[in-house]
Amino acid sequence: MGGSLSIAEMVAALYFHFMNIDPDDPDKPDRDHFILSKGHCCPTLYAALAERGFFPVEDLMTYQDLDSLFAGHPMLKVPGVEVPTGSLGHGLGVGIGMAVAARADGMPSRVYILMGDGEQQEGSVWESAMAAAHHRVDNLIAIVDRNRLQSGGRTEEFMQIDPLAAKWRAFGWAAREIDGNDMAQVVDALSRIPFEKGKPSAIISNTVKGKGVSFIEDEIGSHYRGLTKEEYERAVREIEEGAE
Repeated sequence: MGGSLSIAEMVAALYFHFMNIDPDDPDKPDRDHFILSKGHCCPTLYAALAERGFFPVEDLMTYQDLDSLFAGHPMLKVPGVEVPTGSLGHGLGVGIGMAVAARADGMPSRVYILMGDGEQQEGSVWESAMAAAHHRVDNLIAIVDRNRLQSGGRTEEFMQIDPLAAKWRAFGWAAREIDGNDMAQVVDALSRIPFEKGKPSAIISNTVKGKGVSFIEDEIGSHYRGLTKEEYERAVREIEEGAE
């Protein structure tokens, strides 16, 4: 839940302002592609797909039921999901393949990969980053949700990953840092892609885990915890008040 809230602005901007997608023709060849590499944050992806018209919003109420389409990680049977994810470190490599294929086919498609900051501890991320820069895949965008928390604690307790933007630049990417919970900054960054012609773009999106719900913001437990009925009602009130 915490990581789902920290990416809400980014996912909303992509699905409602930037991505070339069509719920009535989800497989159109020139579409943009989105990979939620941090697949455990799929509630936000499911909500965006529903609001965008890929399936009825009321279907979301079956989330994680035994026979539901909507598992705890995205699967291909969900309309609009292109890559099943959850094994961290794989999304960027898959995205490179999709971006190179689109370029080879002469398509204008862009590929957006949304990763976690704990995921940056995976060596496969950096192998993929190096390959993308080498192949000058400038229709590829890596977005790192930098909320500074992973499942077991603070990222820096497990592995020092800062200075993160400098690392991406050192691997040949054009990188920018933003406040990922500020919609104006999110929209501004996405509108400037590619940041440099001939280079893949990286956005280090500094966020707060659990953003918008005061009693779980920046809390390690928000990675796993559920809400009581009273907490749920309070959370909805706070989110609605924050959106006004």
